[in-house]
Amino acid sequence: MPPVLRIAAALIHDPDGRMLLVRKRGTTMWMQPGGKLEPDETAADCLARELGEELGLLLDPATFAHVGRFDAAAANEPGHVVDCDVFTVPYPGVVLAAAEIEAAGWFTAAELRALPLAPLTRDNFL
Repeated sequence: MPPVLRIAAALIHDPDGRMLLVRKRGTTMWMQPGGKLEPDETAADCLARELGEELGLLLDPATFAHVGRFDAAAANEPGHVVDCDVFTVPYPGVVLAAAEIEAAGWFTAAELRALPLAPLTRDNFL
């Protein structure tokens, strides 16, 4: 069985229905913002921390709605799988790519289909 990465990720849409995706520095795959859980950290707390570090967002995890738990091949770590709690997150306004995030963007459904997407995103959230 491949190594498992426990992560949390956000589904965020703007008022026009576009989805927020990010791309990590030095990679080609676009994915939901989020990241790896720290020991003894809840998935919602992890997501709030990661959104702060990577996009400059200060959000209350109590405003997140749990969508479900999904697994998929890891986008940037060959031979690994992700085990991911996914939450909808209220529209936060402006986001700024920071830390390991090279780019962040809002994409329509048609634009999403043209992007190289992480398996989790491609297989569950289009």
